[in-house]
Amino acid sequence: MKIVWFVHAIASCWNNGNVHFLRGLGLALQKLGHEVIFCEPRGNWSETNLLNDHGPEKLGSFRAAFPTLRPVKYDPDCPDLDALTQGADLVIVHEWNEPALVNTIGRMRHCGARFSLLLQDTHHRAATAPTEMQKFDLSGYDGVLAFGEVIAEIYRKGGWSRRAWILHEAADISTFYPHTAERERDLVWIGNWGDEERSAELREFLAEPVEALNLRTQAYGVRYPATVIDELAERGVSYGGWLPNHEAPLAFAKSMFTVHIPRRPYAKALLGIPTIRVFEALACGIPLICAPWHDTENLFPDRCYLTARDGAEMQKQMRALMNDAALRESLRRNGLRIISDQHTCDHRAQQLLEIYAELNGIEAREAA
Repeated sequence: MKIVWFVHAIASCWNNGNVHFLRGLGLALQKLGHEVIFCEPRGNWSETNLLNDHGPEKLGSFRAAFPTLRPVKYDPDCPDLDALTQGADLVIVHEWNEPALVNTIGRMRHCGARFSLLLQDTHHRAATAPTEMQKFDLSGYDGVLAFGEVIAEIYRKGGWSRRAWILHEAADISTFYPHTAERERDLVWIGNWGDEERSAELREFLAEPVEALNLRTQAYGVRYPATVIDELAERGVSYGGWLPNHEAPLAFAKSMFTVHIPRRPYAKALLGIPTIRVFEALACGIPLICAPWHDTENLFPDRCYLTARDGAEMQKQMRALMNDAALRESLRRNGLRIISDQHTCDHRAQQLLEIYAELNGIEAREAA
């Protein structure tokens, strides 16, 4: 089967958390023998910022890590969509695309294009910026792949799409698995500062507990204001800048534990959506503490991570991990087990093929 994916970027993960899952899903589908093509606009925002900050050699690191994922670049002002989708059995358009592109591909399907067509939504805009999402005309789409039940329900109730399936993110275990390295620190935090969506939470659940416990801590990410970098340094957090996503497993291996601090929309409005960081940490076997989020879809039934309701409880849980090797080992085992059993990109690839089979009235084993 030929699958064509329209994405914001596949080569650059600079402030582009969506790409983590997309890369892994593409690899899993390729492993099953399918042709997967990722189309990205030339001069996209993520890659432009990566090149400005770090130069072209960092794109070389993507090519070395993912040699089979070859992006096809197109002119965003005049894309040749007939050529890009030629021979496709399934076309998937990620929600981080311009409405004009989303709508034009939908019209192609409406006018008789033979491919199945799905929108993939792995962001919070459907809940937090619905007017932006309503610029999408999905009447020509066969349905939506939503990364959580709450997002799928928004599409259903709003009448935005005739069908919506839940396709949770998952871990690419060909990249995210326990690595061996000498421990260099107590805690590693990997995440972007961004748009003030969790500034207060990062202080409460990261900077202040780290300072109180005098933990050796490393932070990675982009879009950190200079004042924030200075504040973190004063509290004992060393800032390492951008970290390519495929290098995160080694950073985990050098650390005793990590934390997950969801952005406010995920903690408050999008219950049940953990984001990719939880899957990746558990897949690497690193003990994890989560700031408040609600696992309403019961994705992680075992005790595979600790939770902290506030800064004081985060400090308590950090201290427990520092002092209790048996607790760390228990979390490691439970996390690896739940990922292996339920949450790999191989699981999601099979689920995607079942959705395709359902759309086309064929047996799932034929699609596989």
